[in-house]
Amino acid sequence: MKKILLLGSGELGKEFTIACKRKGAYVVACDKYAGAPAMQVADECEVFPMLDGDALAAVVEKHKPDIIVPEIEAIRTERLYDFERQGIQVVPSARAVNYTMNRKAIRELAHTELGLKTANYRYAKTYEEFLAAVEVIGYPFIVKPLMSSSGHGQSKVDSPAELQKAWDDAVSGARGDIKEVIVEQFIRFDSEITLLTVTQQDGPTLFCPPVGHVQKGGDYRESYQPADVTPEQLAEAQRMADLVTRSLTGAGIWGVEFFLSKTEGVYFSELSPRPHDTGMVTLAGTQNLSEFELHCRAVLRLPIPEIKQERIGASAVILSDVETHHPEYEGVEEVCAAQNTYLRIFGKPEAHVGRRMGVVVCYDTIGANVTALRDKCKALAAKVHVK
Repeated sequence: MKKILLLGSGELGKEFTIACKRKGAYVVACDKYAGAPAMQVADECEVFPMLDGDALAAVVEKHKPDIIVPEIEAIRTERLYDFERQGIQVVPSARAVNYTMNRKAIRELAHTELGLKTANYRYAKTYEEFLAAVEVIGYPFIVKPLMSSSGHGQSKVDSPAELQKAWDDAVSGARGDIKEVIVEQFIRFDSEITLLTVTQQDGPTLFCPPVGHVQKGGDYRESYQPADVTPEQLAEAQRMADLVTRSLTGAGIWGVEFFLSKTEGVYFSELSPRPHDTGMVTLAGTQNLSEFELHCRAVLRLPIPEIKQERIGASAVILSDVETHHPEYEGVEEVCAAQNTYLRIFGKPEAHVGRRMGVVVCYDTIGANVTALRDKCKALAAKVHVK
């Protein structure tokens, strides 16, 4: 029985843990707070700040895992190299996690070393450097912390009147101890996709059908599969995803994000070395294997014979508009009464305004109307309210 140490225990970690338990693995779920979603289905749990390298090392020494699976950005990632040298499998690899948890490292790898097409960008550690970067990039632009997730600290800036707030939000929204931002050219894209990419220890790199998604403030709001992508766009996205994941090394699923423009082509945007939030649409059975099952198999080095589309699907998130330590939900009955629909309440012990608390996923047969399915899914998600 393989022992997995899961670093970060949110909703993605919960579904991954369920997949691993079904394969006979033993999971120790870790997070900075008790009662996190993955802890509710794991064998054991640990509560500690994962930016504390000594605390992280102590937990590794205590549990002696076979595999370490990071699920969040706020980890003392440089320690993962030490664990890897000790013979512990790090997912996908220590190199991959260290690069992808920092937007500067992954952007330099993708753009400078691999030559992938990206938006123009500059970095800034101070407000003065920020203003200088804006002079080069121009309006409108996107500003993000180098380390963050779920859109924290990210904003689109259209005028000089918004500069101070954008800077303050980016600095305060950063995760970890890196206080630096990236200023990016705003790409006028037609759509954006996530290409879920599976790398294997002893098998070829596989690609899921592309997932279309809509973000607000850098955070996922809805996704759908398959996205409307031309064969040429898909081939270019797959080429870039293969290049960057091969360079980073390791086995697991990756969420590789792209902007698609009819006139400008395909732009590499970002990459996550783990299941992607937009990939929760795969819980609707759009594929023969969900992204969590795929990640589990790649991590445990189990065969993946193929990835094939079996349905079309859509997902829409449930956000809290209240603050409460004891969240309850209304509207659940209406969602459960809908055909071809699943509801997933994540089980987070506290609700905050704007926090993602659940997701609705809907499906239909291949060839059905994706737009109609998206509308249905969003309408159902809007019926669920946190009390």
